[in-house]
Amino acid sequence: MFDVFGIIRRLLKIDQTRIDNVIFCLHYKATMVILVAFSLLVTNKQYFGDPIDCMVGAINSHTIDMFCWIQSTYTIPSLTGAVVGEEVAHPGVSNHDVVRLPVINGDDGAREQYTIKHHTYYQWVTLVLFIQAGMFYVPRYMWKSWEGGRVKGLVNELNLPILSSDLKRARMTIAVDYFRRNLHHHNLYAYQFFVCELLNFVNVVGQIFLTDSIGHDPTDEIFPKVAKCTFHKFGPSGTIMRHDALCVLPLNILNQKIYTFLWFWFVVVAIISAFGLLYRLATLTSSFRHLLLRGRSRLASAEKVESISRRCQIGDWFILYLLAKNMDPFVYKDFVNDLSEKLGDKEHLS
Repeated sequence: MFDVFGIIRRLLKIDQTRIDNVIFCLHYKATMVILVAFSLLVTNKQYFGDPIDCMVGAINSHTIDMFCWIQSTYTIPSLTGAVVGEEVAHPGVSNHDVVRLPVINGDDGAREQYTIKHHTYYQWVTLVLFIQAGMFYVPRYMWKSWEGGRVKGLVNELNLPILSSDLKRARMTIAVDYFRRNLHHHNLYAYQFFVCELLNFVNVVGQIFLTDSIGHDPTDEIFPKVAKCTFHKFGPSGTIMRHDALCVLPLNILNQKIYTFLWFWFVVVAIISAFGLLYRLATLTSSFRHLLLRGRSRLASAEKVESISRRCQIGDWFILYLLAKNMDPFVYKDFVNDLSEKLGDKEHLS
C-alpha cells in the first residue's frame, strides 16, 4: 500500500513555477492521479485477492482459473433481474441447459434462445485506466514543450520574499528588458496555452463517452460478480467432456465502483472546464484583461498598471499574468513600476 501511495505522492508534487491555472491542474494533476491510483489498486492482488476464482469438480482450480480468465466468462443479460435462489443461482447465471433452451417470445409463439454475453473487457481495465491517465497528461506535455521554461527563466529567484538588493535589481533588469524588447511578440505563446485548454475540454468529453461505452450501466450486467465458464477436456475413453465452472470475480466489485465514480467525476470536470472556456473567451476583451491584471497587481499603482495594460496585446497580458502568479507581490510591484517607465520611454522615443 505504501508503494502505491508513494507513486501518487510523487505525481502530486507541486511545481515551484506555475505556468497554468487551477482548471488545467484539475486535468493533468487531480484526474490523472485518480486514474493512476485506480489502475494501481486494480492490479494489487494483495488487497483485493485473485481477480477470478472458479469452482469445478475434478480439474485443478489454478488451471480452470487461468483458462476462464483468458478465454472469458459469460452471463445471460436477460436473466440479470431474475429471482436469485429460485430462478437463477446468481444474477444472470443459470445452468447450461437453460442457456440452450428455446423460450416463447411474446404472444406470437415465435421462439428464440437466451442470448449469452461473454465478458473479457474487464481484463483490460488496468490498461484502459493507464491510457486514460496518459490522455489527460497530453495537453500538459504539449504546453510544457511549447512554454519552454520561459516563465521560470523570467522569474529567476524573484519569487523569493527575501533577496539581496543587488541580486534583485539584476534579475529585475533582465525581466524588464526582455519584456520591453519582446512586446507584442507573445501572442503565439498565449494561443498555444488556449489550444491546450480546449484540448483538455475535448478530452474529458471524449472520456465521458468512453466510460459510457465501457460501463454505461456498471451493474451485474456489465461487471458481474459471479459468472460462468465452460471448459472442455478429454475423458478417460477419449470422449469430450464439458465442465461448467462457476466463477467469482471479486475485482468487478471494485470495477463497478470505479466506473460509477469516474463517470460523475468526468461530468464535473467537463462542466468546470466549460466555464473555464467561457472565462477564456472573456479574456479576449481588453477591459476584462485589465481588471484581471489589476487584481493580480494589488500593491502596484492603478495608473501604472493601466499604462502597461493599454500597451499590451493578449500575449503580453498573458505572460504578465503568469509572472504575477509567480513573483513575490512586493517584487512584482517594483517590476510593474520599472516596466511602466521603460514602456513609457519606448513610447516617447517612438
